[in-house]
Amino acid sequence: MRVALGLKARTGRAILVAVAGDVFDPQLIERSQMPLLPDGAHAPYHAAEGLEPADARESVRRSIASAHRLATTGIREAARRISEAGHELCGCAVLVGTGMPTWSTDEILAVHVRMHKAEGELFRDVLVAGARACDLALSTLPDKSAIDDAAGMLGLTRARLDKHLATLGRSAGPPWGKDQKEAAAAALVALALRSSSDPPL
Repeated sequence: MRVALGLKARTGRAILVAVAGDVFDPQLIERSQMPLLPDGAHAPYHAAEGLEPADARESVRRSIASAHRLATTGIREAARRISEAGHELCGCAVLVGTGMPTWSTDEILAVHVRMHKAEGELFRDVLVAGARACDLALSTLPDKSAIDDAAGMLGLTRARLDKHLATLGRSAGPPWGKDQKEAAAAALVALALRSSSDPPL
């Protein structure tokens, strides 16, 4: 079966939901989490808080590089699991933010609220970069309106999409909260977009 991934970033990790079938009869293939920071590591800018400027910049640089490696590795391993199960991974959708101003590391560390903003955008950005590094067909949805936007893109009412997501949740079992629902909605969008782009037989 054709499968698409939906990815939602959280601090230091990502929620991954893989869905097959179509929007009218979706089937859950996988629900898991991917680490985006090494075990025991703190979020990059918070980990650098209080360090000397040069040390802080280097700490952030290393943490960002680790997040990129872990995102790419996690997506590649998910693709391998899907392939080994006999499925075809056809696309990936990532929930994204509004983007970052062109702040330097020093400017981010100078204002605490900027640190939270920068980390939120970072973890979303590494998922986008990881999907591209794995040569997946990539779609993005706004994180703050994921399910409403997904419903519009899929041509469904919000109530109808909620019903499909609830069906997926029953097959997944707990946890199946807001994060998993949004990742699943993103996966359905990626699946639908990939199907609609196929050439006719």
